[in-house]
Amino acid sequence: METLRFREKLGYGLGDTASNFFFATFNVFLLYYYTDIFGLSAAAVGTMFLVTKILDAVSDPIMGLIADRTDSRWGKFRPYLLWAAVPYGLCGYAMFANPDLSYTGKLIYAYVTYSLMMLAYTAINVPYSALMGVISPSSIERTKVASYRFFCAFAAGWLVGTFVTPLKNILGGGNEALGFKLTMAIFAVVSVTLFWITFATTKERVIPTPTKSDLKLDFKALLANGPWRALFATGIFTLINIAVRNGTLLYYFKYYVGDDGTRIFLIFDKTAVFLSLGLLAMMVGVALTKALSQRFEKRQLMIVLSLLNALSMAAFYFTPPNYYWLMVAINCAGMLAAGPTPALVWSMYADCADYGEWKSGRRTTALVFSTVQFSHKMGLAVGAGFAGIILSWFGFVANETQTATSMAGIRFMFSIFPAAFAIMGIVAIYFYRIDRNTIREMERDLSARHSPA
Repeated sequence: METLRFREKLGYGLGDTASNFFFATFNVFLLYYYTDIFGLSAAAVGTMFLVTKILDAVSDPIMGLIADRTDSRWGKFRPYLLWAAVPYGLCGYAMFANPDLSYTGKLIYAYVTYSLMMLAYTAINVPYSALMGVISPSSIERTKVASYRFFCAFAAGWLVGTFVTPLKNILGGGNEALGFKLTMAIFAVVSVTLFWITFATTKERVIPTPTKSDLKLDFKALLANGPWRALFATGIFTLINIAVRNGTLLYYFKYYVGDDGTRIFLIFDKTAVFLSLGLLAMMVGVALTKALSQRFEKRQLMIVLSLLNALSMAAFYFTPPNYYWLMVAINCAGMLAAGPTPALVWSMYADCADYGEWKSGRRTTALVFSTVQFSHKMGLAVGAGFAGIILSWFGFVANETQTATSMAGIRFMFSIFPAAFAIMGIVAIYFYRIDRNTIREMERDLSARHSPA
């Protein structure tokens, strides 16, 4: 079985660097941008995040079906990395263009640009994610590829967490709106370039057994896939916890910790240092994925590591605002534990695609990845929506001194609330039933099916 070269594994990973220059920015900064800079209410933004998911409920599985049925000289999934990269970059930039409009005009603009960005994200990331399922027939090789992917993703997350705040301050010269606009223009150019590199350096190797196109049978095979159902639920719960925590992080530091942008190291303030060190710890965790996955079952690792991360999040509710370096230490511990989990879970999605073909005879790789991606986007939207709506319910008002009630809401949304959803994700992953013995049996049987007679 072919071992993938370093060039191809890194090339694939750079695709998630491209994705996360925008998505990591959205996760941490978008709710803050819409409320404290663009001037929308927290409740209006939270509602927008929830309402626009109706579009994703349709677009994600449709894109999966389209990608599974694509037949080009570049394969099924790689062409979209070439075609959709420029629209992706333009839509991401447009979200932060900050036009001078009335409040209603701004709200409409936010709805339109956010929806277009989610469509562009679907068009490029469903095929990109599905590409991992066909880049190699080996589960071990795909786990290695997933490790590269998420190391590169977290590298982008680290760059975003470390440099967005100082970049927007430097480029904007004190004008936050201009600073975000110029920062996102840079990210747009870099993202397009990296997606094209991924297109040029990767190859599709798993050629599915030809089957008659039948949407009903495809969805029937998907719904009968027990491991997929477990991962779908896990994705929703996990991404709700991530979205809520990241969405309230800037509020937590601005209003609870009292970070006023004062530099504590070179050009970095407390928020930037907290994000930077946490993401560095997460990258160390990603580097441990290979060693841990060789020793333990993926399901066992996911349960233990997710529990440790949940405990670290809950601890922030009890940490006083003046214990900044304790916060940094707790966050680093939690992020170190969380580091291997994305690479593990995405390799589990690829195993789900194998499992579906093994059981039903139908390979629906892109449909598997698109529906799981929808669960992630749904989780992110629900989490961000909860963050905006519940902050408003607690009485949060942007750029004002917070009441004791609104401050309690910020603390709760940064700690206990995401920890609770992390626990729900652990319960869901318990029902994932693919182990090493199953993988070896699947690989043997599928290899025989795919071999020429």
